[in-house]
Amino acid sequence: QVQLVESGGGMVQAGDSLRLSCAASGVTFTSYAVGWFRQPPGKEREFVAAISWSGSSTYFGDSVEGRFLISRDNAKNTVYLQLNSLKPEDTAVYYCALQHLGAPRLSADYEYWGQGTQVTVSS
Repeated sequence: QVQLVESGGGMVQAGDSLRLSCAASGVTFTSYAVGWFRQPPGKEREFVAAISWSGSSTYFGDSVEGRFLISRDNAKNTVYLQLNSLKPEDTAVYYCALQHLGAPRLSADYEYWGQGTQVTVSS
């Protein structure tokens, strides 16, 4: 059974930082690119960041470019999302997902999804 578990979310103040983790099990981790998506309350899910299987390529959504970083540790089957300079509009449930082949920014191209972790940013 494939399992993705996000962690590291919480409540922080504007300008603070968080590091989210996505731990995978039941899958050959290095066969997949990993993406992060978020869904603010009452809003549609949006692309945040993605990283290729080797970590050599990264992608970011326009709203987080320059503030967020994505990395992966294949030895730990874990991908990290570093959230810096957080803003209240970053408040959302953050999801990680695995993609074998497809467009990094398209949620429909991901095969497996985690349950999400809540990030709340207060002003």
